[in-house]
Amino acid sequence: MAAGQKYVGGGVPRKEDPQLLTGQATFVENLTVPGMVHAALVRSPYGAARIKKVDLSAALAAPDVVAAFSGEDLADEWAAGLPMAWPVTDDIRIPDHWPVAKDVVRYVGDAVAVVVATSRAAAADAAELVDVDYEELPTVVDIEGAMAPGAPRVHESFENNECYTWTHSTGDIDAAFAKADVVVKGEYTQPRLIPNAMEPRAVLVQPSPAAGDFTMWSTTQIPHIAKILLSMILGISESKMRVIAPDVGGGFGSKLNVYAEEALCIALARRLGLPVKWVAGRSEGYLATIHGRDQLQEIELAATSEGKILGYRVKIRANMGAYLQLVAPGVPLLGGFLYCGSYGGEAYHFECTGVFTNTTPTDAYRGAGRPEATYAIERAIELLARKVGLDSIEIRKLNYLPQGEMVPSPGGLEFDSTNYAPNLDRALELLGHDAVRAEQAERRAQGSTKVLGLGFSTFVEMCGLAPSQVLASLNYGAGGWDAATVRMLPTGKAEVVTGTSPHGQGHVTCWSQIAADALGLDIDDIEVLHGDTHVAPHGMNTYGSRSLSVGGIAVYEACGRVVEKAKTIAAHLLEVSPEDLAFENGSFSVKGVPDRTKAIQELAYAAWTAHSLPEGTEPGLEANCVWDPPNFTYPFGSHLCVVEVDTETGDVDILRYVAVDDCGTVINPVIVEGQVHGGVAQGIAAALYEEATYAEDGTLETSSMINYLVPSAAEFPSFELDRTLTPSTSNPLGVKGIGEAGTIASTPAVINAVADALAHLDVGEVPIPATPERVWRLIQNAKGGAA
Repeated sequence: MAAGQKYVGGGVPRKEDPQLLTGQATFVENLTVPGMVHAALVRSPYGAARIKKVDLSAALAAPDVVAAFSGEDLADEWAAGLPMAWPVTDDIRIPDHWPVAKDVVRYVGDAVAVVVATSRAAAADAAELVDVDYEELPTVVDIEGAMAPGAPRVHESFENNECYTWTHSTGDIDAAFAKADVVVKGEYTQPRLIPNAMEPRAVLVQPSPAAGDFTMWSTTQIPHIAKILLSMILGISESKMRVIAPDVGGGFGSKLNVYAEEALCIALARRLGLPVKWVAGRSEGYLATIHGRDQLQEIELAATSEGKILGYRVKIRANMGAYLQLVAPGVPLLGGFLYCGSYGGEAYHFECTGVFTNTTPTDAYRGAGRPEATYAIERAIELLARKVGLDSIEIRKLNYLPQGEMVPSPGGLEFDSTNYAPNLDRALELLGHDAVRAEQAERRAQGSTKVLGLGFSTFVEMCGLAPSQVLASLNYGAGGWDAATVRMLPTGKAEVVTGTSPHGQGHVTCWSQIAADALGLDIDDIEVLHGDTHVAPHGMNTYGSRSLSVGGIAVYEACGRVVEKAKTIAAHLLEVSPEDLAFENGSFSVKGVPDRTKAIQELAYAAWTAHSLPEGTEPGLEANCVWDPPNFTYPFGSHLCVVEVDTETGDVDILRYVAVDDCGTVINPVIVEGQVHGGVAQGIAAALYEEATYAEDGTLETSSMINYLVPSAAEFPSFELDRTLTPSTSNPLGVKGIGEAGTIASTPAVINAVADALAHLDVGEVPIPATPERVWRLIQNAKGGAA
């Protein structure tokens, strides 16, 4: 902990936890308002079909039903379709996307009607009575099938299923490959993943018909963005909309969206003049909440015979699903600058094609483009190491970017701070690398059927999603800033109003730590307000590991402005110049006369009474800050995984997992470790367990946790964590992001470990997820046996 800091850097217990652990948190499903009715949606069972007729008569006659509507019935409710905020190219194809389909359904789960009843059960029962006459159409569910000549078109108005192609280049890529001694190529599949936040999505909308106002409680990561976009969809003045994100039980990007059900509940509340609530069931959420990943990747590295990388050539195809959700086209671009990882080179070329299929739309899922990029480069670096005969450690250290600040990357970015080799060395030390290799060799020599593998993943990621001018150059539809207000109250306490919207990250605790140190207050005297657009009117919310490096810095800067104003008031009351005052531990003192002091609490009361203020000073002691960073932040780290593979069954058991991250200045180490734990677990899940699959007719085969394998704590070892400290140069606290780092690094670490365990068998590429059956088949094929 730095000098003068009482809270920042310490493992302060989370202020959020007592309310959560004692069942006193406020989740949307817990909310009830007088006169509330419940909505249930009728969803398409077909991957593609024309809607010929929707018969609502039986549903309308059912007990306790208030209303029922088809997509055509609701067509005049929409001033615009559901939004897509990232048109990555000028010629991108953007299909209409209505909250309830009017003529054609394009994936299993597409809504075709809604029933409203006085209870959730009555609405669900009546929804089953809606009779929809469909004309089934051909479907296409995978990228290669969708791009094949003559493939069924997901949108008949487009000539094919290509959504866009975006390219990015630096240097002379052809020259780099022409002079290379060695070229290696990797082809990888990123399977589709289904987010599993602890709390399913839910919406409650309460109208005030006389005033024309609407209050929406939603399980959203983006209340401020949702307020603006929903006003546009429904043609409602933004001043008439209030969006509240209460306690939100996780998101991982799945709640970084403006969903059909939110717009629909507002439309129903407006039409019926009643509060309307919708809560997703878990299986319904699997159909109607975005999915993640789903990419085909090709990566080529051009290098010298010594293993020095000269150039990177990357081509990916990304499944958009049936429609474009909020930032879906831009998700691959978030990794598009990072397929060179933490390594140097002379040239870089990246190409991404977005593809429509008859599947649930995809969008940002924890890491959003960066796990995919890290996977590709960390698998390819292993190919290069084998090609030139170098150890995995040597090839990485040979190609690391140099230590420094504002270091240019082949991908065209400038990394704020780099120091990669010491980070990897610390991970190797923590692991005991030589001992692991010795045991691996011993088991192989003994002919053991349980072989060891050691996998590496060294990564760098970009966090913060800012500055706004850079986002403009990428055609992103919003800014990268965030806002905070810090208000000293007359009683000597402080309120921090933040534009970020936490859903498990610990913002209340961390913002309290920052403010308590900056203002010299006790941490319990800080109240953090968030998630309500009437209380916190400005914000860009929470996603992309941006909250601390953008929203947290806004809090820090606002605190500094409060202290500066307090200093002028203290100088006036003490009858000295502001330059004669020192501020420490919440108190201003006259330099050289330590007994002449004014505590900031006294000054807050004096500012409230306004009895004696400097001329031109407004009453009150508060300040605002809108922080727009000058650059992204670039956390990095080294993750090492030791696995045991049973060559008789294909089972993979993770024995050890070591992670050494560098996220700059740490506000709360306990929260950092919790974020890494959760991220690593999700990355391991992608490596070994989770994969969403579709049947050819568009049916989601992994439609529940029965057949979509979400691992439990029993599947993980105790994670061994440490950190190095390389402060960011992009903000005054030196902080970086950490929420997605574990997910970004862990999948390639695990698969590299499995590949290393089987390297002596020459099994070829290890697919993800590396399920026991797949691993067993690899082994059998390598042995020449039937698989």
